[in-house]
Amino acid sequence: MHVTSELVLVNVVVRDKKGNLIRDLKREDFTVSEDTKRQTVSTFDFENVDALATAGAAEQTVSGAAGFSNILKNTSQPTMDARDRRLMLLFFDFSGMDPEQIERGVDSAKKFVQTKMLPADMIALVSLSANMRVDLDFTDDKAKVLAGLSAYTSSQGQGFDPGAEGSAEGGAETGGSFTADDTDYNTFTADRKLLALQSIMEGLGKISQKKSIIYFSNGITQSGTDNQSALRAATAAAVKNNVSIYPLDVRGLQAFPPGGEARNASLHGQSAYNGNAVFNDLNSNAASQETLSTLADDTGGTAFFDSNDFSGVFSQVQKDTSAYYVLGFTSTNGLKDGRFRHLKVTANRPDVKLEYRSGYYAGRDFQHLNRADREQQIGDELDAELPQTDVAVYAGAAYFRQDDSHYYLGVSLVIPGSQIPFVQAKDRDNATIDIIGTVQANGKLPVGHMRDTVKLAVDSAQQVRRKNVQYNTAFILAPGSYHLKFVVRENQSGRMGSFETDVQIPDLRKVPVRLSSVVLSSQRVPATGGASKKGFHPLVQDQTELVPNITHVFTRDQHLYLQYEVYDPTKGKKSAPTQANANASASAETKPEPKPAKDAVRVLTSIEFLQNGTKVYESKPIVASELNAPERKAVVFQIDLPLQSLKPGFYTCQINIIDDNSGNFAFPRWPILVKETAPPSAGTTSTTAGN
Repeated sequence: MHVTSELVLVNVVVRDKKGNLIRDLKREDFTVSEDTKRQTVSTFDFENVDALATAGAAEQTVSGAAGFSNILKNTSQPTMDARDRRLMLLFFDFSGMDPEQIERGVDSAKKFVQTKMLPADMIALVSLSANMRVDLDFTDDKAKVLAGLSAYTSSQGQGFDPGAEGSAEGGAETGGSFTADDTDYNTFTADRKLLALQSIMEGLGKISQKKSIIYFSNGITQSGTDNQSALRAATAAAVKNNVSIYPLDVRGLQAFPPGGEARNASLHGQSAYNGNAVFNDLNSNAASQETLSTLADDTGGTAFFDSNDFSGVFSQVQKDTSAYYVLGFTSTNGLKDGRFRHLKVTANRPDVKLEYRSGYYAGRDFQHLNRADREQQIGDELDAELPQTDVAVYAGAAYFRQDDSHYYLGVSLVIPGSQIPFVQAKDRDNATIDIIGTVQANGKLPVGHMRDTVKLAVDSAQQVRRKNVQYNTAFILAPGSYHLKFVVRENQSGRMGSFETDVQIPDLRKVPVRLSSVVLSSQRVPATGGASKKGFHPLVQDQTELVPNITHVFTRDQHLYLQYEVYDPTKGKKSAPTQANANASASAETKPEPKPAKDAVRVLTSIEFLQNGTKVYESKPIVASELNAPERKAVVFQIDLPLQSLKPGFYTCQINIIDDNSGNFAFPRWPILVKETAPPSAGTTSTTAGN
């Protein structure tokens, strides 16, 4: 069962004409509108950080009593109450900083902690260089914060320059006239910074109170639509998790000499003499600050640029979070279109000023996801510990030996037709199913992965609703224990289903009878071009493919096809009458048996059906005297059994296998269900096979 509750939180700071905070408003004093439509305020809370002892009692609270010690590093239930506390996360983006910029930013943070940090302040430290690290979880211990800041050194900066865009004009003269186009590099670095911010904000979502991120950065340069998508995802995550971003440009106040700084090489071309060099520097600086400004505006924070005094950002955070109201409502607009929704908050008290964020991005359902988001969705589901089961999925696996150390593991996925919504001819072009799967050795190490999209055959008679969709794939693996997980998504409503199981591939060198899996089937279909040309495929013989029946449910008008293989049978020294054909029907007439060849094998097999412990049917024995798959040292048995003589009911199908030369034997069993012949209108099973 999935329960979703989407509560939109709005932080509101109320001030009078003189800028003083107003702390005595109630729920009924506020009116919230979304896109001009009034909303019902369902939750109301007042956070009074400045005066913990005098904080007013909340009504229905958003935050409750949840705390957060180890909120960033630990997923366990927090133990410290976050109510009436100021939560500040200092995020140092070392990936683009020079050593002096690092020192300047760290020194400003130390000065704040030493002189202006209040008892209500809780501070966490996160840094980004080669990778992102949580250096200190939330704490009000000044000594721990100062120790964490002192651990930052100037050597942690990567000092990445923004990069050029393919023009030598205005670039530094370093001995060559060619300038590489670094547009893709710029896109990567910008996305990396934004994804790091998004990851932090999702971790902070466990706390309902307002959180503030002070982002120490030397700018984010954007180019291309990919960055716009990453920026939107970052701001949406901030709004959803009640986080405000306060970017701080650690470059401070900059001067742009026409000929470039003294530490840089001279410039190419005439840019230094016609003013273009200064113009380009100003544009580049503004472009790197524009993204930071957008992050601040869209999340309710404030950006700090062109100042060598960094104390202002800390004062602003303390001012904005001294006392504020948290209003929560459930939107009357149920559409999941991902659009920006404008918010307006008013108070019934005159001459007051309200500070709040301008809006938020609505969530998106499957119909409004783009291609990249859909791929991310199904990938996330593959990694999820709690799988979705909205679409029923059944799976079966069978192994066949390719050589002593490699085995063909075939996997069949079946989706009942009743789970498929594509029933009309208009859905023909969109009737697709996405399938993704992974194989992990010992449940940990990924050793196999597949991803495919299956197009369904949709007709106007709605036959797809009465059939099954079957997908076949395979992996080449070594003997061992494996964990298989597959996720299936139908692409009309976006519903998904999962199937996972453990599979053991035995080392057949250690068993008396080296036997493959036994595949039961009721269908033989012409082998597709892909199945017949992709190398080893044990279920394809003579351009015909055997379709596994993983449910083991048959009707009386069908045939039961069985296929299995015996490897390395013992070669005999004595002559004995044999039947050399292992591809036989149980109803075939007895023929004269030819004389055996020298060193012939002798493997006997037959099929039995048991019901309530009593044998009700046994096929004629089939004897193989030669390897019909000599390249794999295997005897391949393919058996065809008509089922019309069996009454409807449950049976135990037993396969008898005897290696007569060695005296070894095996008797694997499987339950099957034989049903009465289905009416003609019910249709037959439809198979979509892929490899």
